[in-house]
Amino acid sequence: MSDDAKPKRPQQVYSLIVEVGRKEGDGLPPKATGAALLCYASGVDEAEAVRETVAILKEAELAPLEVQGLGTLEERLKASEDIDDEERFLMERALKENSVIVAEITPFFD
Repeated sequence: MSDDAKPKRPQQVYSLIVEVGRKEGDGLPPKATGAALLCYASGVDEAEAVRETVAILKEAELAPLEVQGLGTLEERLKASEDIDDEERFLMERALKENSVIVAEITPFFD
C-alpha cells in the first residue's frame, strides 16, 4: 500500500494562547517579564499546530513556556464564543497560507 492510498486529513486552524518568557532579542518591552500571544495555527490536529507554533516562535527569538489550546473555529462557536470578523479573517489566512499568525501580544509586567 503506497502513501497515496492513505486519506489525507484536512488542515484546520487552532486558536492558541502561548505564554513566553524573556530571552535576549525577543523584542518585548524592556521591563516586561514575558507575554501572552494569541496565535492562529494550521495543522491536521492540535498537536501539530502546537509544534509548528513553538518552532516558529523559537525561530523568532521568543521563549515559549506554555501553550493553551482554545480549539478550532467550530469548537469555539459551539462553546458560544463570539468570534469577530477580524479574527475569522486571520484564521482563514492561517489556513490558506498553512502558517502561524500571531494576532495579539500582551506583555506581562510585575
